[in-house]
Amino acid sequence: MPSASCIKIFGRDDSVSVNGIITNRLKRLAEEVAYLKQERDATPNLRAYQRNQRLKKAVERSLQVAIEVCFDISQRIISIEGLPPASTYRETFETLHQAGVLSSELTFRLKQMVGFRNLIVHDYTRIDDERVYGILKRRLGDFEAFAEEIERYLSGE
Repeated sequence: MPSASCIKIFGRDDSVSVNGIITNRLKRLAEEVAYLKQERDATPNLRAYQRNQRLKKAVERSLQVAIEVCFDISQRIISIEGLPPASTYRETFETLHQAGVLSSELTFRLKQMVGFRNLIVHDYTRIDDERVYGILKRRLGDFEAFAEEIERYLSGE
């Protein structure tokens, strides 16, 4: 099994040295997911979520960071592999899917998350608390699935 600092890429005989960027990003993703799970478990319902402005802002930011971490990792892999650069977040995940790194189901879900991220960043006046709360309650597994698929890729499986 390759070490975290030296991985075999797509079965090639030569190894590519990875300077820890992907590993560090995966750790950051795990931290964000752990925080979000903590808040999810401490928030009994939508109404409690809606009443807590500090919680709403923290959850929105943490979800944004988690999505951007997935994007950063994906961009790094595209660069390492010499794949065609993507011009959008959605294309980035599609490129990894086409290269066999991400499953089609996860790619679809990540593309949906990109739309959510864009809403937070660019159209923040229209953030729907129900949508955010729904992601908090039901979609954190998408980030864990992303980490698993990236770790599988890193291990050469």
